[in-house]
Amino acid sequence: MIRWGILGTGSIAHSFAKGLAALPDARLQAVGSRAQETADTFGAKFSVSNCHPSYDALAGDPEVDVIYVATPHTSHCENTIRCLEAGKHVLCEKPFALNAGQAQQMIVTANQRRLFLMEAMWTRFLPTLVKTREWLDAGVIGPVRALFCDMGFRTQFDPTSRLYDPELGGGALLDLGVYPVSLASMVLGAHPAETAALAQMGKTGVDEDCLVTLKYESGALATAHCTIGARTPAEALVMGEAGTIRVHAPFYAATTATLRQSNGEEEEIQMPLTGNGYNYQAAAVMDCLRAGELQSSVMPLGESLAIMQLLDRLRVQIGLVYPGE
Repeated sequence: MIRWGILGTGSIAHSFAKGLAALPDARLQAVGSRAQETADTFGAKFSVSNCHPSYDALAGDPEVDVIYVATPHTSHCENTIRCLEAGKHVLCEKPFALNAGQAQQMIVTANQRRLFLMEAMWTRFLPTLVKTREWLDAGVIGPVRALFCDMGFRTQFDPTSRLYDPELGGGALLDLGVYPVSLASMVLGAHPAETAALAQMGKTGVDEDCLVTLKYESGALATAHCTIGARTPAEALVMGEAGTIRVHAPFYAATTATLRQSNGEEEEIQMPLTGNGYNYQAAAVMDCLRAGELQSSVMPLGESLAIMQLLDRLRVQIGLVYPGE
């Protein structure tokens, strides 16, 4: 049995707690909040034994093996290092940090403490994306020439919302764009030779729409669109010289993918989720802990750092700088 703690009590923390409930070898042992009342409310909903009124108290809980950091990304670095320094393994919500400098600090601390650390890019662990990687590794669509991906939803403008507040790292790129950018990294690599980004900046100074194009040494191109102003198809299309792979909507929680080869053969897979999908990454973390591994081969720390460096480059191109940077 692996004993989990959750740092934070927002909506993503609720989703992760529901995912853990699908794993018989996982126990949600503790939760940490900034107030006892919110910790107790969360604990009552998910039958959590240890409800802490501070993040430090959670980090110091001797009955916790690994902590899921579920706070806004402006505090990922601080909270991750807090847990690592208390001797806890960490699964940190995406984006991994606010910028690459913070990501580097997190990785250095994990390495120094000999503790497990991973970015919670849960999409990579879904059965449909696992199958997609198998198709790509087998070369069934040949060399990849292009990738198209989008993610967006319509929100009501609220300058105090984390999506619009620059103090909380708001904007479409870091909140939503990290999904298609990470997918491009999975398919084509984390180090494009050239990058270009355009954005529509909103009233609060964060990007509400962002379009990204990446070019790789192979000549392959990836295009990603993200927005908090409109609902998008949320599909991913990978095009190779010998066929295409379509990851059906919503690609970030996909249960269906279609392989079409240039010889006319077509295969559609349907892989319904067990649980709500968040359980797959949690199970992968637990497998790593039992094997004594300090990082995941599916979402390695070097790639998380490279993705943050890429997001930094893209933010320079759209002129998005957060307070304190």
